[in-house]
Amino acid sequence: MKEPRLKRVTMAAAAGVIAIIAAACSSGNTPTTTSSATVPAGLGVKSFDQAFTVMPTLKNVTKAGSGLVGVILPDTTSSTRYVAFDAPYLKKAFDAAGYSSSDYKIDNAGGVDATEIAQAQADITAGAKVIIFDPLDSATGNQIQSLAAAKGVKTISYDRATFQGTNTYYVSFDNVQVGKLIGQGFKDCVSSWGVSKPQVFTLNGGQDTDPNAVSFAQGYNSVVWGDTTTPETAGKTNSDGYTLVGDKIAPGWDNAKGAVVFQQAYTASPSINATIEANDGLANAVIGVLKNAGVSSKKIPTTGQDATLQGMENVLQNFQCGSVYKAVYLEAQDAVTLATILRAGLTPPSDLVNGTTAPPPGKPGVSEPASLLVPIWVNSQNMESTVIKDKFVDVTALCSAVGASVCSAASIS
Repeated sequence: MKEPRLKRVTMAAAAGVIAIIAAACSSGNTPTTTSSATVPAGLGVKSFDQAFTVMPTLKNVTKAGSGLVGVILPDTTSSTRYVAFDAPYLKKAFDAAGYSSSDYKIDNAGGVDATEIAQAQADITAGAKVIIFDPLDSATGNQIQSLAAAKGVKTISYDRATFQGTNTYYVSFDNVQVGKLIGQGFKDCVSSWGVSKPQVFTLNGGQDTDPNAVSFAQGYNSVVWGDTTTPETAGKTNSDGYTLVGDKIAPGWDNAKGAVVFQQAYTASPSINATIEANDGLANAVIGVLKNAGVSSKKIPTTGQDATLQGMENVLQNFQCGSVYKAVYLEAQDAVTLATILRAGLTPPSDLVNGTTAPPPGKPGVSEPASLLVPIWVNSQNMESTVIKDKFVDVTALCSAVGASVCSAASIS
């Protein structure tokens, strides 16, 4: 920047002019702050609730920042959550935190990588200071992060991690803990269903595209087999008398492909009498194969996550042991809270950014700061007090599918 000509000014006045010029030169995409803006005391991952009570306490922080917060959700098909829950909950969180409608934008990439990248570029061009995005895959996430970093835009990788750059945060549930809940739920089910000499088959999620899937497997393998190896080697045993028949991946989290994988395994090894699945969709694929083979309820355990309507039906009908529930309203508030703090140029508290996430062993990338929420294992005993209470699962649709008497037996009304 060219120095201005200063005539007959005092040294103090000159210093003031230079300070103003320096501030103008540094404006770019750097968040602005006010001296009165502070992060609410005690703010952390346990601050969020169904009533969104913490969000209005961020209004001064919202006011202190400037510029757009862009949100990009991945698709409308892999899970109904993005349309039915994430988008409205994110909007509710922004509004409650004092954002105007012009201060944030929520888009959906419709499952197309190029669209997600283009939406991120459009947000950056529109002056975004923070982008919250759920990457369709690692390559897409890396490209978005690079585009944002080039313009000084901070990024929050939402629900799926992006292991690149120095300005990327991760907001999700503790994925290893998700896996541990699956593993413990599986072991409890093997015991309560009286499965003798468990011959176990594991159907992992899309570890070919999703690093979270590796974390899930590390979690349940640590509980069931005592280590975090993934995939585990067939023939492995544990001290409880379990034997691993096979450990396979459903490519890209594809349920139809998962059904084929399990059908082939079950045909080759009909002794399989216990299974571990990484989510409800894969559990339902396995259950379909088992039903076609004439296997009745409460015989061969299955597991899952996402607490879907189908998953809850399978749980109540004793084809699935349980599912991990990850309340979207918590994740939405967490992401908006972190974005608001970053947008104002403030430092997130350690109770909010309470961990890190790293790429799977042998994969490229760097460890990123993470805000990790606490998941819940849901079965017939606590379904009413969790997913039903939160209206995550429609009780009318659920009880219509399984029958009023089944719901009544589980104290669901």
